[in-house]
Amino acid sequence: MSDHRDSPVTSLADYPRPSVAVDTAVLTVQANALCVVLVQNERGWRLPGTFVHEGETLADAVLRSLRDKAGIEGLRPRQLRVFDAPERDDRGWVMSVAHLVVVPAASVPAGALTPWDAAQGLVYDHEQILRLAVDTVRAEYAAAADPERLLGPEFTLLELLRLHESVSGERLGKDTFRRRVLPGLVATDAVQPGKVGKPARLFRHR
Repeated sequence: MSDHRDSPVTSLADYPRPSVAVDTAVLTVQANALCVVLVQNERGWRLPGTFVHEGETLADAVLRSLRDKAGIEGLRPRQLRVFDAPERDDRGWVMSVAHLVVVPAASVPAGALTPWDAAQGLVYDHEQILRLAVDTVRAEYAAAADPERLLGPEFTLLELLRLHESVSGERLGKDTFRRRVLPGLVATDAVQPGKVGKPARLFRHR
């Protein structure tokens, strides 16, 4: 048998450690455009974020940053990916755990939104984080009818189509879209009131 011995016990203090930050892409649809919440500090425009404090969970740090930096509360962001390029922050070694949350526009303070494709020149690698967040949401909306429930409990097919076009950034064929989403919907007995012409049937998620 080989004479294998464990390495001597080493203190964690012997290893260099990065600072850990959280940054969150808050996305919504406003005026038929996919938009993002941006905040500004002395370095420029960025996604809401902060450094994680000692004894704090990532989730708590995200909620604190949204409350303190963007004035938003009551959201449930999800982790997106860790951005760990050594040179991503010129202040030092900083790893960011990026998060994503999609919310109705009414959940965001007025004036906080920017069309995502107009969000240029963001600090650090926040444009990369935003791009990944947008790609993630677009993939989810391509696979299911309004998975984030931005439209509420009942909606018309036209409202659903316009929402998906806003998320995808392109026009969608009505017939193809209808065939794709109908299996996941249930037609109600109600129609949309107050519209000129034939009333539109209201649907809900199955």
